[in-house]
Amino acid sequence: MINVGILSDTHGYLDEAVFRHFEKCDEIWHAGDFGPGVAERLQTFKPLKGVYGNIDDRQTLSAYPEQLLFQCEGIKVMMRHIGGAPPRYNPETRKELALHEPQLFISGHSHILKVIFDNTINCLHINPGAAGKQGWHKVRTLVRMVIDGSNMKDCEVIELGKR
Repeated sequence: MINVGILSDTHGYLDEAVFRHFEKCDEIWHAGDFGPGVAERLQTFKPLKGVYGNIDDRQTLSAYPEQLLFQCEGIKVMMRHIGGAPPRYNPETRKELALHEPQLFISGHSHILKVIFDNTINCLHINPGAAGKQGWHKVRTLVRMVIDGSNMKDCEVIELGKR
């Protein structure tokens, strides 16, 4: 069983509350647009997986891939910063989803919190919204969940407050 903290679009701002909310998490997954200093701070706290976003600098682009595929317990996970959401994935994401057939797809970019099961491809899509202060979103959000074998459960949306 793995407890996971999921966030995106920090844009260089990392609320101290993230550390409290992710304290019992085993791993943190960041869906891109880290911004300066965020990856380093998260790495010193918990094991970190992530992808780069469209605002990230060269250092982040060299440290993180555009797309990440990995196995977590019995779940195949795919993560991309820019992906769209069911049923409107962008063309590249649609192709990658068909090729890799993940059970969990995580994206960021839109700053719109979404947790949607896509019945057409049998995949849970999570966009944790934006945890940073930059952008048009009104409330900063995170997601926490448990992966236990092939079960995804106890998904929680956490509001960090107004942007």
